[in-house]
Amino acid sequence: MANSASGMAVNDECKLKFLELKAKRNYRFIVFKIEEKLQQVMVEKLGGPNETYEDFTNSLPANECRYAVYDYNFTTDENCQKSKIFFFAWSPDTSKVRSKMLYASSKDRFKRELDGIQVELQATDPSEMSFDIVKGRAY
Repeated sequence: MANSASGMAVNDECKLKFLELKAKRNYRFIVFKIEEKLQQVMVEKLGGPNETYEDFTNSLPANECRYAVYDYNFTTDENCQKSKIFFFAWSPDTSKVRSKMLYASSKDRFKRELDGIQVELQATDPSEMSFDIVKGRAY
């Protein structure tokens, strides 16, 4: 299961919770963290279906890298209810270089495990993942 490039495994809970977000809409968002000692990606936080985008962004640490998925619901100009699943690679400028490298080298492998991601955003500070950017990428 481990990725030969980074040696990072993906905990089964990551895939299970993502499937629940995608199929059952049990969660608004999921924040994932690489546990270096265990050499695997783990679920760090689950956001309930009523949580907001602000709750989501507040769940990302200011000085540490994370992966996250966010289920964005919106209504089109034709009045259709739609949903897009965003993948975020959060890598703040203030995080450690080793951490940035680890997250960067593991990202593609991890993303492949989460089947159903529609939009990817990479952000190094909160302005790069503002709600307006998410709205703009959804259409």
